[in-house]
Amino acid sequence: MTDPARLSQGLIRLRDIHRIYGSGEAEVRALDGIDLDIDEGEFVAIMGPSGSGKSTAMNVIGCLDTPTRGTYHFNGVEVAHLSRDQRALLRRHYLGFVFQGYNLLARTSALQNVELPLIYKGMGRTERHAAATAALDKVGLASRAHHDPSELSGGQQQRVAIARALAGSPQVILADEPTGNLDTKLSADIMRVLQELNEKDGLTIVMVTHEADMAAFAKRLIWMVDGKIERDGPTQRAA
Repeated sequence: MTDPARLSQGLIRLRDIHRIYGSGEAEVRALDGIDLDIDEGEFVAIMGPSGSGKSTAMNVIGCLDTPTRGTYHFNGVEVAHLSRDQRALLRRHYLGFVFQGYNLLARTSALQNVELPLIYKGMGRTERHAAATAALDKVGLASRAHHDPSELSGGQQQRVAIARALAGSPQVILADEPTGNLDTKLSADIMRVLQELNEKDGLTIVMVTHEADMAAFAKRLIWMVDGKIERDGPTQRAA
């Protein structure tokens, strides 16, 4: 899946993607024929009103949902041709997820929370501990490694969630409303963490947000309406 010859096709490539729920009068076209290319190293924000299809697009990219029709290539591989288990492996080894809710285990240290997905990757204890420690250090929380979520602020908990996504060395971070539960200052702090990961480490980031000031941290903005991409271009920061 990581054959360098395939990278020239784009890291993420969606063609004529439809996602339809229901039928007849109850039919909902969450995605209505979108085409989208995302290259390695991009920081993309997806915005749009409620029901625009932005979260559905994120779910398709993250292999959490499958399109009704159309093609999705990840690193040149047609995702539709993968089995359910293969899609799970793609998520586990190539994608990192950050959600609005931090989804941390209570009464479990920050370090243990970050280590958890590495257990499912079959990583040994020593390697797992080192990877989790390095990920926490990258988000500025090495000193809080042994604190549980109740001892951390909302912003710190989201940093732990980002570290958990980073620990498995993904090619892409998918962030769904990552600042939705935070105040303005903490939101900006989290966005600077993501921005630094993109600019210094070259990590590809795709983020869904409803906040224009948060989208401004990205380099590219996609605006969706009624399941279609209405606008696609650089943010003011990247222009």
